[in-house]
Amino acid sequence: MKRTLPALLLTAALAVTAGCDGSGGGGDAAEANAARGPINIWLSNNQEELAWGKAMVEAWNAQHADQKITAQEIPAGTSSEEVIGAAITAGNAPCLIFNTAPAAVPQFQKQGGLVALDSFDGGAAYVNERTGGTAEQYKSPDGKFYQLPWKSNPVMIFYNKTIFAKAGLDPERPSLATYDEFLAAARKIKSSGAAQAAIYPAPTSEFFQSWFDFYPLFAAETDGKQLVDQGKAQFDSPEGQRVAEFWKTLYTEGLAPKEKYNGDSFADGKAAMAIVGPWAISVYGSKVKWGAVPVPTSTGKPADQIRTFSDAKNVAMYSACQNRATAWDVMRFATSKEQDGALLAKTGQMPLRSDLAAAYPDHFAKNPAYQAFADQAARTVEVPNVPNSVAVWQAFRDAYSESVIFGKKPVPDALAGAADKVDQLAAGS
Repeated sequence: MKRTLPALLLTAALAVTAGCDGSGGGGDAAEANAARGPINIWLSNNQEELAWGKAMVEAWNAQHADQKITAQEIPAGTSSEEVIGAAITAGNAPCLIFNTAPAAVPQFQKQGGLVALDSFDGGAAYVNERTGGTAEQYKSPDGKFYQLPWKSNPVMIFYNKTIFAKAGLDPERPSLATYDEFLAAARKIKSSGAAQAAIYPAPTSEFFQSWFDFYPLFAAETDGKQLVDQGKAQFDSPEGQRVAEFWKTLYTEGLAPKEKYNGDSFADGKAAMAIVGPWAISVYGSKVKWGAVPVPTSTGKPADQIRTFSDAKNVAMYSACQNRATAWDVMRFATSKEQDGALLAKTGQMPLRSDLAAAYPDHFAKNPAYQAFADQAARTVEVPNVPNSVAVWQAFRDAYSESVIFGKKPVPDALAGAADKVDQLAAGS
């Protein structure tokens, strides 16, 4: 699954006015929670996910003639989340959306658009049992689950073996575990002329871009801290400064370009490395002779200790739904071991279950390229579920761009200033 970021991620201009907090939606919630009948759902427009969704719906409908699912793609718009936000305001959101971005959940909850899954018997227990230890990251500040952790694309470093060989680097056992090793490899790639760039993350200012440069390395360096914890920014720290200075070195030395690339720099051979998830395996396939390693840390932590960004999409129930008992049953059906296995096989994305590798040994034996991502999926870090989530990330990205990418302010000053803004935003101000 190739990511098309503007279509999948919430834009900073999500301009729907907020309603009441929690799970509003009109009507009697208790009555809706107990009601069964037909429901509508929305699916991502990704072709592999649509194929999974169609098969899932057919399997459900064959067994539930009086509770049929009607599925459609998320309607077109500037972004999926703007479409969803507008549907919440209009009161015509579907019962379930199988593409809910965790960063959007605080806004949707503030609009009164989401149903707390804890309101169903065994709801919280189901989330915890299926997802395991990472489930805690998906709770809202009120302690409830307004999203069911569904699937992740844990990001790692993809590297081009052909370019590495041209640069005189070992293409089978590259030394990329520490910042010093990574920088040494990057310098050799650039000086040898093997590629235009060592790595080419988007140097643009959209709030979500930090999820694919700073945040994975911050998660690894801190053993799994989120950007914000207990309402306080965590990045104005020695670990945050080390990550930022590492990226600043890449930009200062021209190892990572400061100009936007219109295309896929890794697929086009312009960059020797990229930060991507398992969707990239099918996208790059035989086009690029690639390898994958965990993101680096300053000290070179062992691979089985590295944490990274999850790049997850989840399932949420929307408060316009009147047949919520059916919707809850469908959520569990669609995230059962059988359906998760089908999702894994069709899309290569990692179901957010605690027993992933052990649950599908045959799949990973037949598809060994995905094994490293399955291992990594057990150690992921999500965006924090805090008020003003998008504004929090935009404040960070603005400071990061000014200091790290364009060198206009010292890193310590930039992080300290951003931390002050983020603390205010995360407090709801």
